This record gives sequence, C-alpha cells and structure tokens, in this order.
Amino acid sequence: MVDDLFSAVALLVGTVGSGFILNFLIKKYSESSFERDATGKTFNSPIAGSASLLHNKDSVLSKEGVNASIDNYESLFSGARKEVGFTSGDKSIETRQKEYKTMVSSFYDLVTDFYEWGWGQSFHFAPRLRGETFNESIKRIEYYLALRANITDKSKVIDVGCGVGGPMRNIQQFTGADITGVTINDYQVRVGNQYCAQKGIADKCRVVQGDFQYLPKKFPEGQFDAAYAIEATCHSPDRIGCFTGVNHCLKKGGIFVGLDWVVLPERGYDAKNPEHVRVKEGIEVGNGLPTLATGDEVVRALEKSGFKVIDAFDANRGVHSPHEIPWYDTLCGSFTLSGFRMTRIGRMCTHTMVTLLEMARIAPRGSVKVSALLNATALDLVEAGQKELFTPSFLFVAEKL
Repeated sequence: MVDDLFSAVALLVGTVGSGFILNFLIKKYSESSFERDATGKTFNSPIAGSASLLHNKDSVLSKEGVNASIDNYESLFSGARKEVGFTSGDKSIETRQKEYKTMVSSFYDLVTDFYEWGWGQSFHFAPRLRGETFNESIKRIEYYLALRANITDKSKVIDVGCGVGGPMRNIQQFTGADITGVTINDYQVRVGNQYCAQKGIADKCRVVQGDFQYLPKKFPEGQFDAAYAIEATCHSPDRIGCFTGVNHCLKKGGIFVGLDWVVLPERGYDAKNPEHVRVKEGIEVGNGLPTLATGDEVVRALEKSGFKVIDAFDANRGVHSPHEIPWYDTLCGSFTLSGFRMTRIGRMCTHTMVTLLEMARIAPRGSVKVSALLNATALDLVEAGQKELFTPSFLFVAEKL
C-alpha cells in the first residue's frame, strides 16, 4: 500500500516536472528561434510560430493583457451570434462607431499575428483565375490597383490602412514609387517597418501610426499624387470623413483607388432575411466592422467627399464563373502544403495547437478566444461568398476634383 502510494506520488511529481521542463524548453526554443522575415517565413515553424502568436518581442499587448483585450473587443458586439439583428440595431452600431478607434486597434493587436500566420503579409482577398496560385492573385490585384492609380517611380503615394505593409512593399517594388502607409495600430507599425528595412526599401517605403479619420492632422494638403485603400475603409465609422481626408492629401487630379467590403443587395442580400443578417453580423464581429455598407453607399460617400467616381464594380463579379476560383475558396479549399493553414481543417489544427499552448501557459490566456472568433468568421465569409451576399472586393477608381 505504502509502496503503491509512493509510486503514484513519484509518477505525479515526474509528470509535473516533465511538464515544467517541456514548458521551459518550448518557451526557450520559441524565443530564440522566432525572427521576423520579410520573405514570408516569420511564422513558418509550427512550434516557434504558434508559440509566438500574440506574444513575441514586438508585441504591444502584455501577455496578461490579451484576455482583457479580447473581452473588451467582444463587449462591443454584445449579442452577436446569439440574437440575430441585435448588433445591426442603431444603438449597437452607434456604440462601435463611437468606440471605433479602440475597437479597430484592439482587433489588430489580437489578429495581426493570426493573419500573418495563416494568410501572409497582404491582409486581403482577390479575384482568382483558374490556374493561378493564391499569392499570384494577391499580387495581380495589387498591381492592377497601382496601374489604375497611375502610380509610377515618380509618384508619392499614401496607403490608407496599410496593415503590416504587404501590398505597400509589393506595389513599391513593382512601380518604384515612394509610399507612406498609415495604420492606427502601433504593433503593425513596428512589424511593417522591420519588413521594409529587411527588403532594403526603407527609404522609399515606411509605415506611420495615424488615424485615417483624421488624415489632415497628419499630412499637409496636396502631399500625394495617388492613394489606395485595400479592404481597410470598411473599418471606418464615417466614410465621408475618411474619404474627405484622403481628398485633402491628394493633389488636384490625383487618383484614389480601393477595394471595400460590401453587402450585395443587387445579387441577393436581403436586410429583412434573418439568415442574411446572421451572416452579415458574423462578418462584422469577426473583422472589427461598425457595419457593412453597400457599393452604392461607398460611391455616394466618395462623391460627397470631393471625388469624381470614374469606375466602380465588384472585382469578384465572376466569382462562380467556370474560369475563376471563388475568392472564398482558400478558406475551405485545396490541401496544398502552402495553403493548408487557411483551410478549415488547417484552422482547426491551429486552434488545437493554440489551445494546448494556452493550457500549458505558453500562449497568453485569451489566445483561444481569438482563434475561435476568427474560425467562426471564416465560416460566415464562406457562406456569404457561396450565396453571393457579400464581396470583399468592391473596386473603385476616383479622381480628386
């Protein structure tokens, strides 16, 4: 009896001790091997990469602050995914519009690493042709926007809501332009500028912290030849205010191009259909959006901000053409080695790994909530794309009058 008890205690102590040793080794390995890599390999290592999500040497949030940040963020979407229509109410939308700066900055503190882990440094979708890889489609739409904006090696350009600057660096290397990226999020500034330096283009490409609702406070009038915004102004609580600021920054005749997230009433979205509203609200809560607009509303906002709209259309209008791969396919699609993390099973594997790391107190408490939030939203995006209720690629080209 005594021997059995001693053996059990010894086994328990040994197991706990092994757990502490494993925890220590993983922490040391992840800390020593985690390095920023502008070529897209920052999170390549499954162990070091996942252990560094939300907690690495560049992090703005403390390890203890992650859980409080996700709780605060989710409070702005109280009722989401529980009561359909609640977060589409005026009071709920007004709360997010009022708190948008906290909402968006908190959102990107939480999701930037997950986006880069699973998606890359260009945080956006793109129309994709058959035979085209995911990364080729991403660069093609970025280059297309640069061409529509008449960007050349002589141009001074502003990237409105640049994230960690993936599109900015691609467009700079494609055109030779001088580009300034603006993001509200300090963590993205730190990361983006490291990548610019690593690519040897820090003299032509930089990220600055700023609020795109108040661009006139940041830049003098007429400083830039062109502007672009890639899936960024959907975060704006007031597009007219945002677009007016972009107009201020441009020279007369300057071109502003962009991709925006919109619902598609012309193709089927019905604001009176609870199932459509459920999907819309799921996209909003999982992407830090006050509320989704329509394409017509984006065009009117541009016109009221001093722009002449030259062109406006859904770049994914051929989403279900036999010649295209649906923009949402990457979230549910093929099991390639490079794209596995983006698929549903890949996201489940990541979520399981994050759960185990959080249980072992390697990943910050709250990491699992962030992963769950993004996984739920991926399902909403796929459903919205399949039913053509929504597009992330409403493309506009506008000229400053």
